[in-house]
Parts: sequence; structure tokens; C-alpha cells
Amino acid sequence: MIASHLLAYYFTELHHDHVQKVDKFLYHMRLSDENLMDVSKRFRREMDKGLGRDTNPTAAVKMLPTFVRSTPDGTETGDFLALDLGGTNFRVLLVRVSSNGKQKVEMENQIYAIPENIMRGSGTELFDHIAECLANFLEKLGIKDKKLPLGFTFSFPCQQTKLDESFLVSWTKGFKASGVEGRDVVGLLRKAIKKRGDFDIDIVAVINDTVGTMMTCGYDDHHCEIGLIVVGAGPRELVDGDEGRMCVNMEWGAFGDDGALDDIRTEFDREIDAGSLNPGKQLFEKMISGMYIGELVRLILVKMAKDGLLFQGHTTPDLLTTGHFQTSFVSAMENKKSGLVSAEQVLRGLGLDPSPEDCVATQRVCQIVSTRAAHLCAATLAAVLRQIRDNKAAERLRTTVGVDGSVYKNHPQFARRLNKMVRLLVPDCDVRFLRSEDGSGKGAAMVTAVAHRLAKQHAERQRILNTLRLSRDQLLEVKKRMEEEMNRGLAKKTHATATVKMLPTFVRSTPDGTERGDFLALDLGGTNFRVLLVRVRSGKRRSVEMHNKIYTIPQDITQGTGEELFDHIVHCIADFLEYMGMKGASLPLGFTFSFPCHQTRLDQGILIKWTKGFKASGCEGEDVATLLKDAIHRSEDFDLDVVAVVNDTVGTMMTCGYEDPQCEVGLIVGTGTNTCYMEEMSNVELVDGDEGRMCVNMEWGAFGDRGELDDLCTEFDRAVDDQSTYPGKQRYEKMISGMYLGEIVRNVLLDFTAKGLLFRGKLSERLKTRGIFETKFLSQIESDRLALRQVRSILQHLGLTSSTCDDSILVKEVCSVVSKRAAQLCGAGLSAVIDKIRLNRGLEKLSITVGVDGTLYKLHPHFATIMRETLRDLAPNCEVTLAQSEDGSGKGAALITAVACRLRDAGK
Repeated sequence: MIASHLLAYYFTELHHDHVQKVDKFLYHMRLSDENLMDVSKRFRREMDKGLGRDTNPTAAVKMLPTFVRSTPDGTETGDFLALDLGGTNFRVLLVRVSSNGKQKVEMENQIYAIPENIMRGSGTELFDHIAECLANFLEKLGIKDKKLPLGFTFSFPCQQTKLDESFLVSWTKGFKASGVEGRDVVGLLRKAIKKRGDFDIDIVAVINDTVGTMMTCGYDDHHCEIGLIVVGAGPRELVDGDEGRMCVNMEWGAFGDDGALDDIRTEFDREIDAGSLNPGKQLFEKMISGMYIGELVRLILVKMAKDGLLFQGHTTPDLLTTGHFQTSFVSAMENKKSGLVSAEQVLRGLGLDPSPEDCVATQRVCQIVSTRAAHLCAATLAAVLRQIRDNKAAERLRTTVGVDGSVYKNHPQFARRLNKMVRLLVPDCDVRFLRSEDGSGKGAAMVTAVAHRLAKQHAERQRILNTLRLSRDQLLEVKKRMEEEMNRGLAKKTHATATVKMLPTFVRSTPDGTERGDFLALDLGGTNFRVLLVRVRSGKRRSVEMHNKIYTIPQDITQGTGEELFDHIVHCIADFLEYMGMKGASLPLGFTFSFPCHQTRLDQGILIKWTKGFKASGCEGEDVATLLKDAIHRSEDFDLDVVAVVNDTVGTMMTCGYEDPQCEVGLIVGTGTNTCYMEEMSNVELVDGDEGRMCVNMEWGAFGDRGELDDLCTEFDRAVDDQSTYPGKQRYEKMISGMYLGEIVRNVLLDFTAKGLLFRGKLSERLKTRGIFETKFLSQIESDRLALRQVRSILQHLGLTSSTCDDSILVKEVCSVVSKRAAQLCGAGLSAVIDKIRLNRGLEKLSITVGVDGTLYKLHPHFATIMRETLRDLAPNCEVTLAQSEDGSGKGAALITAVACRLRDAGK
């Protein structure tokens, strides 16, 4: 028979001649690697245009948001319904998802036809038909009385405003139902169901088949980030980007509608477009999808026959009839073993009498058309892969593409050609193609299952985070309690039991501009210790010139003996004097000692207790000025006049006071936190005399140590407190200072992970390490300029290498909640101080400046703004200027010393 002759003929020179004949005829349809790379670049530009707010309206590739924000994580459970409408067949599914130690999905489904008269009728008729199919399915399974969540796969271009609301942009694939374009398809379906009144469902999500394909494959492979459909009805693609994890429905079938593909479109492409239902639209789809591949082949065969190149110049009515050459014929003809036999059968079925040469040529036409389709698909997919790789700033991308559609699945060569060309165009991407065996119906159910899971997880996360959120009433209560503790600290009778100690500093004046001279300053308030030389000049060109050097205090010294600590400090001073060429000099010195002290005069400070992790023995209850002088005498290298002992808060106030005479409050929000302000002497009962004012060092970090903040403390605050160096102490400080905010965040993240609400429930060993989540990470993560991929890099530094964009978003929210609470608590405490000053002076309105220092205040992107807003809200009668101290508390110590020397010289 002819079949055996064909098999022999396949290997003859004549076969080669006919292949060359077809290749020459279709040379413009065969695209080079350079052509494809150029198409890929054009498509990338169209993607960017579609993503841009200003350029999207005119973009051919619409990049439509789907509001699908997460892929399955394997913990989804429950029964879900799915509707799958994307062509002439319509499916209804019941999907049972379980995760009892092993992911499992069971499905039951029914296929319903959509008659052509309904496809082209009214929208009401279409959705009534869908509702009727759904009712039939529910009744058949005996679940009509249950209200189940449903996912609706609606595979047409839509504009979504939320997950369960989607407005049809335009019909494609032959649908023409009137009254649907521009309307919400979920609303139309709900209306049809309500009109029936015999069942009820909860429509949770509307998606298209491409999203469904990604979600289906994503359930089995968590690397799946792209969904691809190459089916009889048309191709689309989805990018699961790295910025906020929003699935984008590209609707790439319209690529070329703006002329971007005109130079590679052929006369056959233009003929197909002219005869379509939507001329000038979906031009890319008409070049590569299964709806048009067979028709492209038919048009080419007709042209070649009319030119005398095939079938001896003959045509038949069937060959001349649109749609009679199906895409399935192309798949059959390209089968390596039976392709030529199939070609003969198909051509004879069209009424032709093909020669062996005609069968070979027809097969070659099929190869060229389907190869072009696969390669164009690969070119655009390559652009998507580059976008994801660039989003992740990765040198190599490892990802999975979920694929569905009859062309990809049934054509014997399409998948291989697509895969090979993708590897050629993007060699720096390791791509796995995963076939979706269960179709997009399962995907709709998976989107619904994920939405159901996310809703439950979101509710649980918010319940936990709400314990860290403060109402205005709670902040007003904090202000009230702070005022009460301030008054207790000032009163001699209650001072001993007050948590806010309100310690007299014996600083009675701020700078007046006449100070002059050279002064040394020491700044000890943390693990870094500064020595400064400050030159103060008075007169019209008054100025402050500073030289300083930073020294580290090793942890073993902070935990050792007092003698070791102060010997180390003196060693640092000696080194600094030598560094400045002033070895042996004797200068007035101001000592910024930022720990709770009791003072009876300016040059004396009795350490009440260590904070900030210091534990040096033999210091508590001792005068730190004396400890410093003793260490200087032991060194025998130099001598200094210790004029003043101050803390960093007082120093900050004095520094800003040198520039702004209205500065009468100092605030530190850094490693620790504290406040000082100028109090009326009549209220300072610990010091004799009622005239004038004195700076009071509040030591407000201990606010709450008597239980004043217990109703605001969360389980995370208690965990941080329990693990701290001094449990039960400095409760306010532990809620707002930079030393502890990172720890609070870490404890929240641990809790979320243990409950499966974060990092897919997988905990890294590094995150278990106390102190690993530094407060600087909060400032970095909350920066408005920081992309989520950079947040992800911080998490990866913490050993969370498999963290997702969803994780990054949630970590950012946790950081935001914790830092906002800290700023609000700080603002509430400060409002008590400011209002007290106003009331002290009997003013209806107060204008005052607060000098502020500290890394948290300076470096956190939102702390200052939130604190200022809280202060304005809680102290509305006070106009407060927050002045940032640029030179630190060391300059303040020198200025206090300069003021003290001025007053001493004046005999005051």
C-alpha cells in the first residue's frame, strides 16, 4: 500500500527537495534565534508598560492584578466547589483537600456543554445556564443543602478590584453574550443563583485558567511561579512577582495589537485576523494558539495548491472551508512514527488525492507552523523568567512553570521545542515544566482553599498583633499614670517607692552664650565610650569646636569589677590626651554617666543600679565621680577637675539649649531611654530651696516596675523581660528602647512560626538565638525605600533561606506594629512631662523645645513622626519643637561643665 511506499520515500532525495520547497515558500515564517530574542525584548518592554500606572491604559499586555497573593503551602484543608468556564465546555467540581501529614486532593466533576446560542445570546441566559448546571451537580452529589466556598475560573480578560470581584474587559474565544462586558461576573453569577433560590454558596474567588494552572502545580511544587496555557482557545501567562506576591494575569494574547509584531506577521496571519470575530485584536494569540494553528496550516495549503505547488493545483470544498483543518490534525501529522500515514488520511478526508510528495510537504507545513508557535511562546516566556530573576536579584533563577492546554499536552513535539528554546534564550534560568494533569478547575478550588487558609491565618495573626496595638484611651491612661509617678518621685514622702525617681541633677541653668574655655567630656552610656575635647568660644562668633575618639568597653569589663571598669576608662582618657598632644594637661571635666544616680551636688553621682546590661561589681551605692578620681590617682599620669556628673539626657538638653533657649527637655531614645526637664524648685522636695528651677533626671525607664504597665504588657514583653539581665526592672524601657525592640519582634516571629503562621512553620536555628534580630533590622525593614527582596535578604541572613514574599510582608508588619507601639508609648510619656511644665507655669498654651538624641529616634524611618503625632494628640495645648541633637551627649557634658565654671567664677 501507499503507507509502505511513504515510509521508504521519507528517506529519499525527493523528500529533501519537497521540504526545501516548503521552507522556501514559508521562509518568512521561520524565525531565527535573533528574531526570537528581539521578540523577547519587545515583550519585556510591553510587560513594563502594562505594569506602569501611567502606561497601563495604552499597553497591549495588560498585566492585570488577580488579587491572588499566595500559593498553596500544603496546610489547606476542607471541601471546595469550583466552576471552570473558559470555552465551549463548562465544568463543575467538588474538591476535597486534606493535609493530615500528607497532602491529598480528591475530586469529583461533571462537564456541561454551553450551546452556541447561549454563547452568543444574553448574559442573563449564560449565567442562568451556569447556575442551572451548578444546581444539577449539587443535587447529584446530595450537597445542595450545604453552603460551600466556591472558586470561579473565568478565563477571559478581566479587571479585578478584589479577589471576588472581576469586571469582564472583553469576550474572546468566540463568546459574544451581551450585557456582560464591563460588568462584575461574580455579581452576575450571584444574581443568577439568588434568582433560583434553591441553593446557596460562598463565592470566594474569581480567577482565570492560567492562575488555576499555577495554583494546581504550586500545590505539588512550591517553586511554581508561572502558569502557562497553550490550548485550543488561546494562550495566557501569569507572573508571580517578587514585589508583594501578587499574581499578575498578563493576557498576553493581545501582544502585538499595537503593531509590535507587524514585521514578523505573514499574509496568512493577516488573513486569519481579517476573518476572525475580533479583527485587529489578540494578534499574538492568533499566531500561537490551538484555535488558529490548524487554520493557519489550511490557508497555507490553499495558497500552495493555487500556486501549483501542492495537489497538482487542485483544491476541494472541504479544504476551502474555514475550520475544516483542525489543530488535532497538525498533532497527528507530526507524530514521528505515523505522521505521514495520518497526513494521507487527513488529506483524503478533505477530498484530496495526495501524492507522497504532498504528504511530506503538508507535514513540513505543520512543522513550521507549530515550531513558530512554540518558539514565540518560548520568547515571551523567556521575558517573564528574566523579570522574575531580576525581581529577585538572582544570578540564577530556579523556578517551575505549571502548564496546561491541549496543544502542549497533545502535540508530540511542542513541549520539547518550547523547553529547548527557553533554555537557549535564558541559559541562566533553571526551569522545570510541570504539567497540570487536573486542569484549572482544581486550581480554582486551590485558590479558594488558600484564600480560606489565609483568612483564618490573617485573623489569628491580627488577634496576636492587636495585643501590641494601643488605643487612644490606653495612651491617655499611660499619660495619667506617668504624671502620677512623676509626682510620687518628686515628693519626699513617696520618693522611695516611686518607679520614676525624678532625681535632682543640680543643673540649675542652661547656657547663656557667655561660656568659654577648653573642657574635657566623658560619655559613658553603653558599650561604646567617648572621650571629647570641647572648645567653647563666646561673643558674637560664639562656637563649639569638638574633637573626640570612641573606645569600646569589652563585655568582660562591663560584667567584671568596678575598679577594672574605671581603670579602663582612665586608660582611654590617657590615650586621648596623648592623641591630642595634651599629655599631662589638667582641665575641667564633665562626666556623662547615663545610669540611674542619686545626686546631692553637681560633681557627685551615687549609682543607684546598673542598667543596659552593665553588671560591674562594687559600684552600686558608690559615687562614680570618686571612683573615677581614684582610678586617675592610681594611674598617676594626669589630674582632672571633675566639675559635673550628668547623664546623657541632661547633656542632650544642654546641647540643644546652646542653640535654642526654649529647650528645657531632653529625651534619649536609643539603646536605652530617659527624659529630663527643668522642674520648679518648689516641687523638688529632695533639695532645699524653692527659688528657680532645677533639671530633674526622671529615669523613666523604670516606669511600670510597680505594675503600672501590666495591663499593656504582652506575652512577648514578658518573654523579653524574663530573659533580660534584670527581670522585673526597667519595664517601660523594655517596651520602647532600641535594646529590646528587636527581641520583641523575634519573639513574635517565633510565636507565629510555631503556630504555622509564618515561614511555612519552619523555624531556623539562628532565629532561636537571643539578640539575633537586631533593632537596626526594624529601621531597615520599615524603610519606605527598601524593596521586599531586600527584606528577604535580611531574613536569609537570619537563616530563613526559604522565606517568601508573603513572609517579608508579614515581618514588615510585625516590625511596624512593635515600633509604632514604642513611639506611641514614648509620646504618651513625653506628653505627661510637657503638660506638667505647662501646668507648673499656669499657662493655657506652652511653646517649648525638646532636645532629642538616640539611634532609634534618628535612624528609624517612622519613629519620630509617630511620636510627634502622639504628642500633638495627647498634649493639644502645647506647641512642641523636637530638635535633634547632632553632636551627642558628650558636647552637653562639656557645656554643663562650662556653665558650672561660669557660675562658679561669678560666685553663684
